[in-house]
Amino acid sequence: MSKRLQQLHHWLQTECQYHDYKLTPASADASFRRYFRMQQSDQSSLIIMDAPPEKENCAPFIKIAQRLTKMDCHAPNIIKTNLELGFLLLEDLGDRLYLNELNKDTVDRLYGDALSALMTMQTCIETSDLPEYSETLLKQELDLFTDWYLVQQMLYPLSTTEEADLAHIFTQLIENQLEQPSVFVHRDYHSRNLLVCNPPTPGIIDFQDAVKGALTYDLVSLIKDCYIRWPRTKVLEWIEGYYHLAQQSGILNAKISLETFIRWTDLTGVQRHLKAIGIFSRLDIRDQKSDYIKEIPRTAYYIIELAKVYPELTPLIQILRETTKPASLNKKVRSVLLW
Repeated sequence: MSKRLQQLHHWLQTECQYHDYKLTPASADASFRRYFRMQQSDQSSLIIMDAPPEKENCAPFIKIAQRLTKMDCHAPNIIKTNLELGFLLLEDLGDRLYLNELNKDTVDRLYGDALSALMTMQTCIETSDLPEYSETLLKQELDLFTDWYLVQQMLYPLSTTEEADLAHIFTQLIENQLEQPSVFVHRDYHSRNLLVCNPPTPGIIDFQDAVKGALTYDLVSLIKDCYIRWPRTKVLEWIEGYYHLAQQSGILNAKISLETFIRWTDLTGVQRHLKAIGIFSRLDIRDQKSDYIKEIPRTAYYIIELAKVYPELTPLIQILRETTKPASLNKKVRSVLLW
């Protein structure tokens, strides 16, 4: 048993006064956090977050969880904490991830719940002390695509012209988000962080990186999910529905046209998907978590499908098409990045 696991058991038995229990892994995470399900003798269960304090800060998780709960959004209740050790004991929201429950018959109901919860978060949650989704942060995220996907994963040599073209597109993508109304942004609002559970649903997790940022960011994270794909006609229906909802709630100026809102959403999606491609590559190269590579084709295609709608993205789309050709792939990722 590792020293870290020994610390966890000691904390559970001394500070939390649990003795008759069994721990099993609860979920995978793209960060340094780990989650365990603690099954008790009476069959009830709790979730333990193991967040090494030298690598993860639990304080934002606690702050955001409390704000979500206050607004009747279903974040897990926090039962016990030890910030010095990096352990949190949480309500168990179950294991029915949206990703496993979504299909053509359930998607409208489940997304309806998720969009309703999103509107509550955007209209009600205090953001004045949250980090800004600033130009600097947005640029850092876009650089993940260049540094980890193009340079390290694909060994793709950018020409001087391509570098200039990407820089220009990145500037447009950043400006697109900065011109939108600023609201609470979960920052990873998708089918692997939402759960079907006891009302209110959905259960919402992985919110510790929340910021104050663009109105369409969480919307596009949900409806253009890196882990599941829906037809663009359906996506446009959801965008239009949320557009009207945002205007009715007062977070979107009535003078903003639907055409502008769709553009905001699409281009915000491009920035998010480039970031995700970079993160998936970094997880593989740096963290030895190769499972995420298989999500890159779906994520890249969200951008490629916009070719005829946004010709200004052409240089980026050409790079994405080139790097996903079989002849361009290095051996390591050839088997999973084929269209």
